[in-house]
Amino acid sequence: MPRTSLTREEVLDAAADLVKQHGPSGLSMRKLAAELGTAVTSIYWHVGNREQLLDALVERTVEEMGAIVPRGSAPAERIVSVARTLRRELRARPHLIAMVHERGLTERMFLPAQQALVHEVHAAGLRGVRAAETVRAVQFQVVGYLLVERNRERAPVQSPGESDLWTDTVSEHDPALARALARPADPERLFSVSVRALVESLLAG
Repeated sequence: MPRTSLTREEVLDAAADLVKQHGPSGLSMRKLAAELGTAVTSIYWHVGNREQLLDALVERTVEEMGAIVPRGSAPAERIVSVARTLRRELRARPHLIAMVHERGLTERMFLPAQQALVHEVHAAGLRGVRAAETVRAVQFQVVGYLLVERNRERAPVQSPGESDLWTDTVSEHDPALARALARPADPERLFSVSVRALVESLLAG
């Protein structure tokens, strides 16, 4: 039996779930209606046609990406926390982020994160060009790191793998380095290390 009550937010939640699972191409009004247990006409009544639904999802994604609150007390710690939150939010919704990009709203989506970074670099004493370069360097570090992460995750199984390639000879007779590089990378730790090094360097001038 079709549902008799439905809210716009419920429609958007279900649509976002379908996009996360199957990508934008996997979102159809019929599939969404089936997921919600309602008629297609009910979906149209709440969100309009498919393009209007996609636009609504994009707008909501942009709004959600705006909620970035710095953590910590020291300037570098607070800036790193913004970078970590931004990476986490981008990783959580790759297909929705792709939709934002396709509709030309990427810069608008990043604006709240940039504003949070501006506030923190100002608090750290940076102004003008140095402040702008710091904001962009952190943003580019997050996005670039995320692209590398995704490429590694999607890559086929490597043969030989890192564990086979890193020998004592290849590592210039640094066995501890060889053992470390033979182990799988820890993306969380590596991101924190790299972004903290970048931020501390930028703040030090």
